[in-house]
Amino acid sequence: MSNFDFQQAGKQVLDIERAGLEQLYQYINQDFEQACHMIFNCKGKVVVMGMGKSGHIGCKMAASFASTGTPSFFVHPGEASHGDLGMITADDVVIAISYSGESNEIMALIPVIKRLQIPLICMTGNPNSSMGKAANVHLCIHVPEEACPLGLAPTTSTTATLVMGDALAVALLKAKGFTADDFALSHPGGALGRKLLLRVSDIMHTGDEIPRVKKTASLREALIEITRKNLGLTVICGDDLIIQGIFTDGDLRRVFDQGIELNDAKIADLMTKGGIRVPPNMLAVEALNLMQSRHITAVMVAEGDQLHGIVHMHDMLRAGVI
Repeated sequence: MSNFDFQQAGKQVLDIERAGLEQLYQYINQDFEQACHMIFNCKGKVVVMGMGKSGHIGCKMAASFASTGTPSFFVHPGEASHGDLGMITADDVVIAISYSGESNEIMALIPVIKRLQIPLICMTGNPNSSMGKAANVHLCIHVPEEACPLGLAPTTSTTATLVMGDALAVALLKAKGFTADDFALSHPGGALGRKLLLRVSDIMHTGDEIPRVKKTASLREALIEITRKNLGLTVICGDDLIIQGIFTDGDLRRVFDQGIELNDAKIADLMTKGGIRVPPNMLAVEALNLMQSRHITAVMVAEGDQLHGIVHMHDMLRAGVI
């Protein structure tokens, strides 16, 4: 064992599985297109089933369909024979997976699937297998050899099945015009969902949390407001929240550099008129990109000159956008 070359063994697996995927390319053909049309026109759901390793791949396939705009779920063939077949309706499409094409558990279900006139797509390594012949559409996933040296453990064949499922899911995603916003709606709990769904208005500071002073304020009063609200800036506006200008930590450093007397200076003479702002409905991740490109840590949220709030880089961090 001490002299065994694990790296070479691992690389050999990659070589064998790569060759298997190259073979798979020829099976993206008219049968593949027919399967895509069948799923695209499905009024119900795509039901995926498979036993053993094929079942594990089937679960992933169903999850990929569901998250990319094709409603789908996995049904275990063994459970289907004991009641779960009732989950499948005539509006659905069934994708049955078995590399040999002779799975007893799936073959036992095919007469019922046929009787209900449910479209059947079978993915096997043998078009002349029982499942291949019974299918309305057969997708071939034949590979030259398994990566397992015994030729027993499903390796190359399961990889090929997984890739064929991905090809179906992505082709359908493109055909349906599925967008990043659509993807986010099915992933609201993850980091990607937060980036695609979260708006500036969801995390901005509003009301009394907004640092603001009137145009008549002194620089000293403005600095007190900046310190009290701890957002690195203050907006200069009236009670109507119409933006007249902004004063930031960066502006304060320039004041020091110019030797301006803090007690005598007026904020109206030192503020930056206008200022960078983003709309409330902007995606938080877009606001973050703007802040990073402008090298600022906070930005005003406004519609025109009407102030709605302030969003800070720390708000992005707390919300999981960063």
